[in-house]
Amino acid sequence: MKLLGWLAMGLSFNAMAGEVVDYTSDGMALEGYYAPAQGQAKGSVILIHDWDGLTEYEERRVDMLSSMGYNAFAVDLYGKGNRPVETNAKKEETGKLYNDREKMRTLILAGIDKARELGAQDVVVAGYCFGGAAVLELARSGQGKGVNGYATFHGGLKTPADQSYPENTAPIFIAHGGADTGIPMTDVADLSVQLENAKVPYLIEVYSGAPHAFTVFDSPRYRETADNRSWETFTTFLGENL
Repeated sequence: MKLLGWLAMGLSFNAMAGEVVDYTSDGMALEGYYAPAQGQAKGSVILIHDWDGLTEYEERRVDMLSSMGYNAFAVDLYGKGNRPVETNAKKEETGKLYNDREKMRTLILAGIDKARELGAQDVVVAGYCFGGAAVLELARSGQGKGVNGYATFHGGLKTPADQSYPENTAPIFIAHGGADTGIPMTDVADLSVQLENAKVPYLIEVYSGAPHAFTVFDSPRYRETADNRSWETFTTFLGENL
């Protein structure tokens, strides 16, 4: 039976299964969101937010994963209470981390550590938009100990000039919109070449007509078919790697 997103899973957008979790990284107050697996746990998923910060969108995705039998934790890379609304503010927050990638990695790892305190063991790390770029930053770093896989949905795909993918990198799933004008297909092709050369297992899916942020519910950019197909593949990816 195909997955048909949140509604087809019989879940209510208002029925939140998880809870807010406070934690810190180098003295910085952070606020994540955790939902334990419903039923027997199949594994754990760490979710990295888009450039809005950790909002209701990531909470919904965490709850979806929980209902599927995964412990799920959405990390916070911006800091407690920092959820930018204006475009320039969002650019400023992402810019801080793109310009300090060591801090970006430290914040991701702090979130993974907190998830492990809550019961996560082997994990898959996934992210949306900015979060997808952050996922690939972790993958390239070689610091993802105990990470069984990486997934990025309409995320940034460029590799900084001083970075590359280690040969022992866990499998990567890339979900990309064919109509994404912000992240061109040339970036997708370049990434595939890098991963081939590094002998990293990967799967790339491109969805025709899907713009950037095609998975964001209730957005003008939302494309149901692309969202459902990418979620189905992600579900299979989780089953293969957890």
